[in-house]
Amino acid sequence: MRAWTAMLLAGGCALAGPAFAADDGVVEELVVTAQRRAQDAIEVPAALTAYSGETLIRLRVADMHDLATFTPGLVVQDKSAADSRFVMRGIGSDDGSSYQEARVSVFQDGAPMSKSRGAYVELFDLERVEVSRGPQTTLYGRSALIGAINLVQRKPSFDGPDWSVRSEAGTYGSVLTEAAGNIAVSDAFAMRGAVRYRKRDGMVDNLLGGDDFGGFETLAGRLSFAWRPTDALDAELILNRQHDDGLGQPYKSRTFNPSDPVTGARLGDLDIRRGAALSAAPGFAGGPLGLDRDVSSATVLINWRLNPATSLNLTSAYRSFDSHQVLDFDGTALPLLTVGDDARGEQQSHELRLNYEPGDHFAFVGGVSLIRDTGHQITPYQIDERLVLALLTGAMDRRNPDLQPMAYYTAPALQAQLLRGVAGASGVTVSAAQASAIAANLNGSHRETYGDYSRSQGADIYGDATWRATEALELSAGLRYGYSEKRSGLSSTLDSRSVLAGFLGALRQPAATRAGLLAALSAPSAATIPTSASYPVPYFGLSAQPTANNGDRNSAELTDRGGAWRLSARYTLAPQTSLYAVYARGRRPEVLSATTPAAPGGAVRFTPVAAEIVDAFEVGLKWRSPEHGLTFDGALYAYDYSHFQTMILQGTQVTISDAGEARSHGLEMQGSWRFADRQELFATYAWTHARFQDGLYRGNHLALSPDHALTVGLDLHVAAPGGSIQFLPTYAVVSEAYFTDDNGKPELATGRFVAPLS
Repeated sequence: MRAWTAMLLAGGCALAGPAFAADDGVVEELVVTAQRRAQDAIEVPAALTAYSGETLIRLRVADMHDLATFTPGLVVQDKSAADSRFVMRGIGSDDGSSYQEARVSVFQDGAPMSKSRGAYVELFDLERVEVSRGPQTTLYGRSALIGAINLVQRKPSFDGPDWSVRSEAGTYGSVLTEAAGNIAVSDAFAMRGAVRYRKRDGMVDNLLGGDDFGGFETLAGRLSFAWRPTDALDAELILNRQHDDGLGQPYKSRTFNPSDPVTGARLGDLDIRRGAALSAAPGFAGGPLGLDRDVSSATVLINWRLNPATSLNLTSAYRSFDSHQVLDFDGTALPLLTVGDDARGEQQSHELRLNYEPGDHFAFVGGVSLIRDTGHQITPYQIDERLVLALLTGAMDRRNPDLQPMAYYTAPALQAQLLRGVAGASGVTVSAAQASAIAANLNGSHRETYGDYSRSQGADIYGDATWRATEALELSAGLRYGYSEKRSGLSSTLDSRSVLAGFLGALRQPAATRAGLLAALSAPSAATIPTSASYPVPYFGLSAQPTANNGDRNSAELTDRGGAWRLSARYTLAPQTSLYAVYARGRRPEVLSATTPAAPGGAVRFTPVAAEIVDAFEVGLKWRSPEHGLTFDGALYAYDYSHFQTMILQGTQVTISDAGEARSHGLEMQGSWRFADRQELFATYAWTHARFQDGLYRGNHLALSPDHALTVGLDLHVAAPGGSIQFLPTYAVVSEAYFTDDNGKPELATGRFVAPLS
């Protein structure tokens, strides 16, 4: 499935307070810490997009998706706060499993949020946001293979009390309200608090009535404390809490039109932008469609300035998330497949960093980091076996987008006829009476649950040095080496025996075995009869087979070690013009891919997937003309991957596979012209060519990797009594992108919805 998107992001006007930009059209360079030390952005030898907190407000950047609009090479798909995908330069990861590392990570003040279910957080009361593109493993660790998004939160100030309040409203009932306040208790102690409330109604009509799809309501708060006992020591404690409610994702079918499940009346069409007819299956234990998520964190930052050239920095953080989500996975009003996603995780990270900068000619950053995390993802799903049978046999005809009423597909006579047809296609004769008895046992609410678990701990050591060889030339080199131990587990549980799976499996058995199994499946309540000597029929799963004792957890351990490095050079052509070149080697750790048993009660299959390696090359130009209000950044890059780890959907399960080689190369540009005080024209452009190079996916686009993305905008402020009126017309266009690595090609669809039975 692919999509081409064009949108007018803002075309109206808004009241604004005092100007955030510098006066007289002068461009001020933002100080960043992308290389773990303070520098002007032009001095960083890498592609970097950085926005101050004031600029984020001025551009009306409310969330990560908005941030991507103004950042070349970054794509953020936010289906919900707990189901988001970060893609940078054509490469990303969206696997919610507990055991895989991200390729693009979000950080808060350098502390990682590496699990996707807890990484999408609100952008409020920030000092700045830094988006570093390209392999950041050397400085940020294993979860930043392709890039890092660092959210630098606003800290308490010792300058005295201040406060701010702002509120916005827009279409679809959108509301955003923020408040922040600062208190300096003494010269040595200060406090700051901030809160944000944001909501939006659904943007896709619910054709069955009720709340529209895609809406959300979020409340986030932050409390921070700063302590400065001496001029050489700063310590800060930052506490964050966020709660998200979602109204259900518009997971709409592109095969069948929205319809009334009772009458079969057509209610809409296949356009994903228009109304959908979705609901959770009756009796689903996970509840109605939607999201309920909590994210919490506590971060300690300590900066000890030993002398003017040397400082020690400690970043210690604890994070947790608890997410519950329910999806109508089949995308129709019929209760064919409802899926839940219950994910929890806890993470502790600690980094001790030494910064040494004795003068203008040398700088060193190095440290050690420790990380420990535990997590699980439980995926319950409820399946209507009768509808699955109708879909597999073509009674629910994929060639005809209009569905029949639910009663048509579940009629006992039709179900018996379909069973006899399936058997006949396998050369097996089933009597009408036996087919009717088996059809009566097909479960309209068959439930299976899949769970993955992970516990890991690791340690890294790294160093990065910069030497100014001449007044114009800087050379840098960095190295990181890491070690980790990981324990991965998997369980699979059935609430009842799948009669449909047993029937399909029986057709592949020898005649005597087949006859006995079909007779057993004809017994009343065959789905729930316990397995025993008198009824020796195992619990068959429809999409996955159960582990031993119907739910035992199988585990395996993996030890991984490896290194990453980077080499860079920066040449100053003029005081405000910089050229740079970078070669970097990034590494994503080896992972254990877990697959449910091949037969009921069997062992989980753990398959090691080799570490993913990327060699990245980049050259770039950064130019500023402060007196004319002009800025420009451009970069050319090329990535070569080996052992590219990709996700493969097998039934309802996602597994990890080695897809071989992949390549990504492209061009990124961003620029602005501040032609008058508080009047600015800006634009970003990215061309990305990301393709698989071998294997089944050879020639395919990588998922969510548009070849072209362009944003052009104009920020105009007109003076008005008490403030100003802001006009912010912004146009963004993104070329077509595929949602999955298989690019929607039927011949590449792997696995079957119904699991094979041995």
